[in-house]
Amino acid sequence: MQGEGAKRRKKRRRGRADTERRAAASHHAPSEHPQNSDAVTSPKGKKAANRRGRRRWQASKNAKNGQAPHPEPKAGQPASGGDRAHSQATQARKADKRVPEERNPRTPPPQHAARANPAKGPAARRGRNGANRSPLYAALDLGTNNCRLLIARPEDRGFRVVDAYSRIVRLGEGVGSNKRLSSAAMDRAIDALANCHRKLADRGVLRSRLIATEACRAAENGTDFIDRVKSETGLALEVVNRETEARLAVAGCASLVDHDADGVILFDIGGGSSEIVWLDLRNRCGARGYALTRFIRSWISLPVGVVNLAERHGGVHVTPDIFEAMVDDAADHLSAFSLADTLSEAITSGRVHMLGTSGTVTTLAGVHLGLRRYDRRKVDGTWLEDSDVSKMIDQLRDMPYEARVENPCIGADRADLVLAGCAILEAIRRRWSCSRLRVADRGLREGILTELMAADGVWSHRSPRKRQDRRRWKD
Repeated sequence: MQGEGAKRRKKRRRGRADTERRAAASHHAPSEHPQNSDAVTSPKGKKAANRRGRRRWQASKNAKNGQAPHPEPKAGQPASGGDRAHSQATQARKADKRVPEERNPRTPPPQHAARANPAKGPAARRGRNGANRSPLYAALDLGTNNCRLLIARPEDRGFRVVDAYSRIVRLGEGVGSNKRLSSAAMDRAIDALANCHRKLADRGVLRSRLIATEACRAAENGTDFIDRVKSETGLALEVVNRETEARLAVAGCASLVDHDADGVILFDIGGGSSEIVWLDLRNRCGARGYALTRFIRSWISLPVGVVNLAERHGGVHVTPDIFEAMVDDAADHLSAFSLADTLSEAITSGRVHMLGTSGTVTTLAGVHLGLRRYDRRKVDGTWLEDSDVSKMIDQLRDMPYEARVENPCIGADRADLVLAGCAILEAIRRRWSCSRLRVADRGLREGILTELMAADGVWSHRSPRKRQDRRRWKD
């Protein structure tokens, strides 16, 4: 028995010696955390050290707040009620990972996230996780033929489309003959506007502009329709004049203007009217984008569009004689364009190109590209030579109505209107001939968004008020 007891005692001594050697080795070995490089500490010792650290932190905090520090209890004495509550609160925070651990009092508090104020700061405001918190903008264009909505978020250069909606409502159907909006047309428009209202509410749009154009301008009951829209959908539509419509078209398409151009003939062939704008860029000094709206030299709004022109002459079965009659009808209104001869001189002496924004030119581009399905990414910004435009117009004019319906870039909704748009384009081309035409699948909605965001200063790092104060100080 004595021999077995001696063996056990010897084994225990050997074990203690190994433990001491390991402790010594860990004490002299380099550590990733020098402040914790003491010898091996028991769990009880670690807890006691944590408690002492918390008490020192609380004492320093109380001293800064002008409170008397709690006396540190001696070893073996129970902690005070405040310490127990502090320890329980700390353990509760550790148990609930959603609540952050206590910070060092020297660490500054986290900064509050920037508010989504559209009038200050850069366009893309980002939160702690990189999420884009800039506000949403919306533009609605209720035209003679279409109801379109665009919701976008500003970015450093331009904006990103978040949601879009488009529906052919033909609000101006019959307005050219009886000067009134029909009940069926108003019902179609109300249904489309109700869908737009739901999208605006679901997206939480902060800033918007909702406009109505020629159909509501020309109809005798246009004001009654605006009131009905307000009562049934909650949307307050603004009936804009033709000058505003022309300016918004320029603002929406300005980014497609050739940087080396001396001038641009921009046209927007609508359902009830067509706007033509001359941008004289011979002295633009490098200006581009939205700044080009300052260089509008002259403009005109023709009281003809694809809807009323097709109603007067027919749009289903169009013979060459009917097509020429539509061209002459549109050309009669071009004589009222001021500075028409000056524009002709600028075309012959400088680099001037056309820029078209309408369903007519996008249809021509889609047919020219041979698209099996309309693709905005391929159409927007496409350049067409003058010979290509003539070829596409002749091709559509010779195409029967059934073939136009089957064409994926035309369809049943536009089959009876596309030749009226081609006739208006042909009248413009015969009056002012340019070698190139650029196609824009954009227009009033993009112009509205551009003007709203520019007015709010979302693309400037300083607010307009600060720049104004700085100028006043210099004066």
